[in-house]
Amino acid sequence: MSIEAFRAELGDIPQEDNPRIVQQRSRDHYWYSPVLKAKLDHVTAEVVVSPRTIDEVKTVLRAAFRHDVAITPRGAGTGNYGQAMPLAGGAMLNLMNMDKVLSIEPDRVRAQAGAVLEKIDHETRQAVRGELRFHPSTYRMASLGGFIAGGSGGVGSVRWGGLRNLGSILGLKIITCEAEPRELDLTGEDILKVAHAYGTNGIIVEAEMPLAPAHDWVDMIVGFDDFIEACRFAEGVALQDGLLVKEVSPCAAPIPGYFNRHQPYLKQDQSVVLLMVAPVAVPALELFISHHAGDLRFRSDNATEDELRRLPPVYELAWNHTTLRALKVDPTVTYLQTRYPTVEHVRRIVDLLGDELPMHIEITRQDGKVTFAGLPLVRYTTEERLEEIIRIHEDNGCDVFNPHRYTLEEGGMKRTDQRQLAFKREADPKGVLNPGKMVAWENPDFDFSAGKAWLFDGLNPVHAA
Repeated sequence: MSIEAFRAELGDIPQEDNPRIVQQRSRDHYWYSPVLKAKLDHVTAEVVVSPRTIDEVKTVLRAAFRHDVAITPRGAGTGNYGQAMPLAGGAMLNLMNMDKVLSIEPDRVRAQAGAVLEKIDHETRQAVRGELRFHPSTYRMASLGGFIAGGSGGVGSVRWGGLRNLGSILGLKIITCEAEPRELDLTGEDILKVAHAYGTNGIIVEAEMPLAPAHDWVDMIVGFDDFIEACRFAEGVALQDGLLVKEVSPCAAPIPGYFNRHQPYLKQDQSVVLLMVAPVAVPALELFISHHAGDLRFRSDNATEDELRRLPPVYELAWNHTTLRALKVDPTVTYLQTRYPTVEHVRRIVDLLGDELPMHIEITRQDGKVTFAGLPLVRYTTEERLEEIIRIHEDNGCDVFNPHRYTLEEGGMKRTDQRQLAFKREADPKGVLNPGKMVAWENPDFDFSAGKAWLFDGLNPVHAA
């Protein structure tokens, strides 16, 4: 690898090599996990390269291929498990300069990879009164390309499912990493080759996404003395076909205690359900709350302008913002990503683990069914105990998508995605793109059933020496 020769071929494409800035740009929110913090704290690139056009992306990838320089693509760096961290050093490919909304139609939008999701919605609301179907809780910062490459769903998934559902992404333009990089326009099933692939097999430069009708969403917080009753209420809301909601999230006490600015509206020791509701559905939801004996603690349509300026939106209490708010108060906690088939599965895990696992659920849809996607907090003690908690989930029929692993497969698939692997062979034949994130490429013989963590050789101090 010759980083100097690589850089010499980039012309006037912006580069940054200040070690402190490069290290900062080499980070995401991996530190949510004490396991990843220990493994990845030293990781850094050697340079950050910030192309402004597709042709400049091709120039970077052409040089990277020629000089065997690792390329790690990065959006806003809001991921949570090292997806955008350069395990093999090399260059960070910062795509945030490519931030234009390219076209807007009544039912779809096309934008560059670096476009921030909130900016996209601002433009689509103005143009066609539409908005993206769903977004992460980092909506105000996250980029479109980063969300597609590293995300799975978010606020709006209660109605629209996740990114890997057919129809959730309409098209992608990617650039390959070859002697002469190619532009490929992917549609249909081909999209799944690169969606949620961490940029390991192609650099996303544009995406076309479907739009939903935009609403002036009303934030609500409903209190319950019993968390399982909160879950039953949340499930009932999602099952009501006539209630138009964008977010439904039950959070067990003491989690609401981490919502600092909302404390004047909350009752101590209550669990809550966080909601985003279309204005047309508010009266019906009020009736539904009363039928379930819920305690409506807050609604944004009754708040003053001063309150709305002070308070974060409900979506910034939900998804992994819940974890972030907890970490600001108690830096010893961490989290898991789980799925509970029914309320009874939630109850079983709560009964088994109690306050060691303060429960946080996101109600979503999968294949038409309402599901309980868990982002529970964990009162962390040791990595061994964390693995025990994962086994307790799996022994009780609950899936775990492990956020304490940095590879595609270990994060939940427990197997190789053959389509993504085959496409990497075609689009990145030298393995230059985001090395160390696809186990099947680095170590095809790894046994996912062995219960061992796979560790990229580049992180081994002996190897590095």
